[in-house]
Amino acid sequence: MPLFVWNKDFSVGVERFDDEHKKLFGMMNNLHDAMREGRGKSVMSDVLKELVDYTHYHFQHEEKVMKEHFYPQLAAHQKAHKDLTDRVMEYQEQFESGKRMLSVEMVEFLVDWLKKHIAGVDKQYTEFLNSKGVA
Repeated sequence: MPLFVWNKDFSVGVERFDDEHKKLFGMMNNLHDAMREGRGKSVMSDVLKELVDYTHYHFQHEEKVMKEHFYPQLAAHQKAHKDLTDRVMEYQEQFESGKRMLSVEMVEFLVDWLKKHIAGVDKQYTEFLNSKGVA
């Protein structure tokens, strides 16, 4: 059973970002499933790396579009992205070095952060970007 199921309440009104958000949650669900199924460290490492890489890609993509359209809250949005990226990279480094085991609580934290980020921070750009023709 997935940890997260996408619904229209999470739509930010920009199709490409909605698609990327859906992919991020799919990756989180894959990581959660791997943990629940007790897959080996190498599988977990690959899934976590893919999640980290895609999160980085998505944040860069979102910020690029915001910058192109002079989104007034860009700096605050970048800070929120950096804070999460730093935390996820810290989790990855600790996992790779054996200092931390991945836990369901960690994955739930990430899913909760993304839900709150999308519903709170990302939805703030919807009207602005839509008014610039970004849909």
